Amino acid sequence: MALATEADQISDIAFGFMGSKALFAALQLGVFTHLAQGPLTAPELAVKAGIHADRAQTLLTALAGLGLVRAEKGRYANSPAAQSFLVKGAKYDFGDYLRLQVGQQMYGLLDQIEDALTGDLPDDATASYAEWFADEGEARVYSESQHAGSLGPARQLARSLDLSQARTLLDVGGGTGAFSITLCKANPQLTARIVEFPNVAKLGRAYVSEAGVSDRIAYVEGNALETEWPQDQDVVLMSYLLSGIPGAAHDRMIDRAWQSLAPGGRILIHDFVVEGDRTGPKLAALWQLQHTAFTPEARSVDAGWLDAALGDRGFRDVAVTPMIPEMTMLARGRKPA
Repeated sequence: MALATEADQISDIAFGFMGSKALFAALQLGVFTHLAQGPLTAPELAVKAGIHADRAQTLLTALAGLGLVRAEKGRYANSPAAQSFLVKGAKYDFGDYLRLQVGQQMYGLLDQIEDALTGDLPDDATASYAEWFADEGEARVYSESQHAGSLGPARQLARSLDLSQARTLLDVGGGTGAFSITLCKANPQLTARIVEFPNVAKLGRAYVSEAGVSDRIAYVEGNALETEWPQDQDVVLMSYLLSGIPGAAHDRMIDRAWQSLAPGGRILIHDFVVEGDRTGPKLAALWQLQHTAFTPEARSVDAGWLDAALGDRGFRDVAVTPMIPEMTMLARGRKPA
């Protein structure tokens, strides 16, 4: 990442929250879905969204400035990215993930960051995923939106992995099963067990049933840091797990994966991981900071440490490579046969 040299660059960072809220508001009002069928004027969109025409014009102007819509002769249309990723029901739509999890939950939690960094979180602050997911309503909003956000990476993982020889998958902290469902549907011989909090598991079973794989995917309810894991697994997957738990537990989770794997089994760690020199990527670094806001004991993970930690535990053929560009990486390793 190039170093900032101009005041305007600092302003872009400081005012970035305004663009975020413009996006979340547009998603809440269904702007991109309304525009999916063709260009609209501000008054036409106002009728569809149920807001005043002046406010529709102001919002559309902001979205045009952000590059999310294009303006031409008083009519507005989706940008290519908005059409592909922000229209309700589109194949790669992840608007609900942005609107619900990021906009309604993560955005507010980041208000805790100063207190989290100094170690002075108030008693009523959210301090861990376990505490957060004990609330059924919060668990539902997070899990349903995360499911939408995980389907794309899950499809990408399924395309990049040959699991034709694997029979058992342990998905630690696997949420509502986006990864397990996708991998099982791509590999008919595969069965999966998902370790997850009870309120999340209850939601996940509905997704598993809807996908028609209830006979191949089951839940192990509990906190993944404490609950016993199934043994003799061919694959252990930990997606978005290390970034959301205390850093002191990282080595132990890698060790538990080792213990759960059968000889020749594979570990897969997908998470927000920064480069070894810790200069970025920007989005991975910001997500790590976000997790610190409600898990102050969380520790930033870099590719160099992850590579060494897997090798030190005994894994072979270790590789850490980008997965979601500029945001996540995938670490792979194999337990010797």
